[in-house]
Amino acid sequence: MANIADLPATAAARVPGEPALADTTSGTSFTWSELDAAINGQARALRGHGVGAGDRVLLRLPTSADFAVSLFAVARAGAIAVPVSPLAPEPEVRNVVEHSGARFTISREPGDVPPQAGPGEPVEAVGDGEDIAVLSYTSGTTGPSRGVMLSHRALLANLEQIGAVPGTPRAGDRVFLAIPLFHVYGLGPGLLHSVAVGARVVLAERFDVVKALAVCAEHQVTVIGGVPAMYAEFAERDTEELRAGLASVRLLTSGAAPLHPKVLAAIRDKTGLSVFEGYGLTETAPVLTSTLVTGYAKPGSVGRPLPGVELRLVESDGLAEPVPLDPDDLDDAFVEEDAGAGLVSVRGANLFSGYWPDGAHGPDSEGWYRTGDVGYLDVDGDLHLVDRANDLIIVNGFNVFPHEVEEAIAALPGVAEVAVVGAIDERSGESVRAVVVPAAGAALSEQQVVDHCAERLAGYKVPRTVEFAESLPHSPIGKLRRVRLRA
Repeated sequence: MANIADLPATAAARVPGEPALADTTSGTSFTWSELDAAINGQARALRGHGVGAGDRVLLRLPTSADFAVSLFAVARAGAIAVPVSPLAPEPEVRNVVEHSGARFTISREPGDVPPQAGPGEPVEAVGDGEDIAVLSYTSGTTGPSRGVMLSHRALLANLEQIGAVPGTPRAGDRVFLAIPLFHVYGLGPGLLHSVAVGARVVLAERFDVVKALAVCAEHQVTVIGGVPAMYAEFAERDTEELRAGLASVRLLTSGAAPLHPKVLAAIRDKTGLSVFEGYGLTETAPVLTSTLVTGYAKPGSVGRPLPGVELRLVESDGLAEPVPLDPDDLDDAFVEEDAGAGLVSVRGANLFSGYWPDGAHGPDSEGWYRTGDVGYLDVDGDLHLVDRANDLIIVNGFNVFPHEVEEAIAALPGVAEVAVVGAIDERSGESVRAVVVPAAGAALSEQQVVDHCAERLAGYKVPRTVEFAESLPHSPIGKLRRVRLRA
């Protein structure tokens, strides 16, 4: 199997009449044979519009049957899918179009290629292996967006790696996805993996906690692929309501951003279910690690590498040795003593082919790719992420990881959310700046936050400035966008 569009065709040949996909927003549903026929029809329509091998096709669609059919149809036609948010502002979309060279757009807007053309006769898939299947633009949280080239090989390899982990979705499961499919997390371990194993996909355009619980109960959902913001809302529901909605669920997975241990504990207490966290990147198609590898949802950890993924911690120059956080004050290090922290470097068949258009800055000559994430391994060998290397704040030569300061501030009663970034400081080079979102009705002062941190952190880690805001900027999947706070 060499093309991602072979996945629904294989399922259609094996279990043609079994339910394949339910779009709970539009009310439409497909069996595997119906889904495959719809993909064929759309692939033929694309060819009729002049779409050929290697052409970039913008997918500007929400989480829906439209997206699923269009993605596989583009792949079957031999073209490259370029998924973008349907809510993205026009300048952002225009930049992607210009950078990718996309000549076609599939959307629900007049003048674009419509997302479904009706059922059609079989179409032989064009393209395989190292041919690019998806050009995924990163969110630009640490700089300008870049087009990540994901080959059929990389995407299919990651599905195989995920499938080798016990407990991951399998045939017979009903997988609920209300996360953006235009993001690689929803696209890969969500949609593609479900189709690969023959699990039924239950889609919702957007997440509404009350509707989600009703959908899960109606469709007897067994697996939920989510993000921390979803689980935070689940955790706030009444125990009885939550248990009733999730009665058929056996697996909860979370990715794309850190899950607060309080949320993990609340859901476990109310339902008996653990939330298993994973870690990955667009550049790795995307999953690298998961707590499912050990079968234990460890608070604060993203688990161990999937089978077929190699991971090591390296210094900034690439040497595979631990990097001390603060060599002048080891007792004050954020991680366990002697654990060391370093840049996460990975190798595997799931790695990308470099950045569009020339493949620059991909894996090195030995196949290793340095992620830019800083992490450490605990005594069990489980990975903990500290921060992005670019988020590091250097105060008088000492390293400050925003996540550590954020955890300290989040423990203060009355704090709903917090973000920490560096600010230019004439004396120390940089200083710590905290932006705090108070909980409803809470009265917090800058001095309270500073005093609270001073009791728990070394002096150079205490925020020099504290600001209050009604909300923090997030990406569509809930990832904090620190770059906007710096600006």
